[in-house]
Amino acid sequence: MTANDAAKHELGRHGWDLLILSWSVAVISTLGALFIGEVVGQAPCNLCWFQRAFMFPLAVMLGIASYLSDTQVWRYGLPIAAVGWSIALYHSVLYAGILPAALEPCGSGPSCSNDAMLVFGGVPIPLLSLAAFTAISVALVLLRRRSFT
Repeated sequence: MTANDAAKHELGRHGWDLLILSWSVAVISTLGALFIGEVVGQAPCNLCWFQRAFMFPLAVMLGIASYLSDTQVWRYGLPIAAVGWSIALYHSVLYAGILPAALEPCGSGPSCSNDAMLVFGGVPIPLLSLAAFTAISVALVLLRRRSFT
């Protein structure tokens, strides 16, 4: 067994599955955002751009961490996921109409508040982004806990 195999085996007991899960969510989210923008042709609103700015690096970062069996990725991945989660939460609250109507959903630029931006039978993209950032954040918090056991 090589040193890298031994590290992955050790990590398997301490969270390699969480690394792969968080990376998978980030990659699927990134590919989904690119599909919506490049294939469907729907330009993202300002808040969607900000969320992309935090999701896209996670796809790369978590992939490298998975390959290297880096259980300490939570130290630099979790803050990025937390900022993205905060933006996604704000966007979801705007989309849901919880904030006053005077505040326009999505800010200036294209809007993702119309029916064309519902996916999977009616799930709004801001809520889907919030779910993705939540899953990544939870996985990284659990990874942190496992890396100390």
